Amino acid sequence: MDDEIPLDGEGRFIGDADYRAGLSEDLSTTLDLTTWEKGWDIERLISRIRSQVNSSESAEERIRAAVRNEIFPDLKRQAMIPEAGVYEASPERLKTVFEGLLFPGRVQAVNSIVAAHDSLSLGITQIGVAVIGYGGLSGTFSQRLFRKDMSARNHDALKVAQECVERRHVRGQRDILSELARRNIRAYAERAILVDRAEAEWRIGQGNPCSREMLSGSGYTRLLRASLDVLRRLIQEHKKFVFVPKALEERGYLTLGGALKAGEYAILHTLEEDSSHFVKRWQYHDGVGDEALAFVRECCPDVFIGLFRASEQAPPRLFYAHREHVHIAAHIALADSLLRPERGFPMLLDVADASCRGVFGSESFLGLVNDAYTRAGATFHYFGGR
Repeated sequence: MDDEIPLDGEGRFIGDADYRAGLSEDLSTTLDLTTWEKGWDIERLISRIRSQVNSSESAEERIRAAVRNEIFPDLKRQAMIPEAGVYEASPERLKTVFEGLLFPGRVQAVNSIVAAHDSLSLGITQIGVAVIGYGGLSGTFSQRLFRKDMSARNHDALKVAQECVERRHVRGQRDILSELARRNIRAYAERAILVDRAEAEWRIGQGNPCSREMLSGSGYTRLLRASLDVLRRLIQEHKKFVFVPKALEERGYLTLGGALKAGEYAILHTLEEDSSHFVKRWQYHDGVGDEALAFVRECCPDVFIGLFRASEQAPPRLFYAHREHVHIAAHIALADSLLRPERGFPMLLDVADASCRGVFGSESFLGLVNDAYTRAGATFHYFGGR
């Protein structure tokens, strides 16, 4: 039997057969130092790299052809939703989106940035969110959370010091509250502002609307319930949204998206299966796991997952949209991404990101923090590595 080595905390293992299949050699060969090259043979290196690239590209082209010829025509049957399939965005409809939605300001995007200060005595997390359309900046919103270990109201200095040492030792391993602010509250704020503060007919967000942060609350029951409430209003009431992740890391989706031509988009399936898989594996408290699963079964069938490709130079992008407006949403994402064809990502999200950095950038934030320490007479304060 092959020896197995755990890869991560989710019970995944790799064996000798997996290693041989993936790298075309046995582990003993890799570890045998007599097989390692001595020195730097640049000509041999160039030749080998070119050979491997040519071989892999030839194999990838065969995969792309199989995806277009075999998998794409069968999407409707596999997904069991009538909308599934590959579509070409018509130039006429893209023009209508440009002239009727994007440029008149009927589409707004939301993006955010986090700046953090972490010293021994104080942690500050600043979350900044911007709402923007091509009509101009609609608004910026910010929140600052302060984490302090000591309270001036407690006069038992020894007890406070002992508790502080213990708490800091645990927090040094994993600062749960700072992580909660940077990830979960940030995710909530983006979606809440998208629903309650944006004014345009169409809204663009980044990532998966029902992200892990939104579906878990990081184990904080009140935050989870607030997150589910915002998502319900986004999906069931507003409906006119499109979310696009900044990076497409899931290689299965990348393989499908690589077979798309410029100007095409594909509707794959609903968000229910992916979200259910996560919720069933997450460890909830206070019995709220049933609430999260009920939300997924109620709302996620109405959210479609799709892919689009703006240009041949750009990578494929994932998108999420409501089933009632999925085709218009795909055209909006494509049209806005065509403004920068080499990137192929919605321009409004990039503009919102730039606005956040201009208003809430870490340099100005940390400058204010350092000034406060100087005025307080602090001669030294520990900064965390983040």
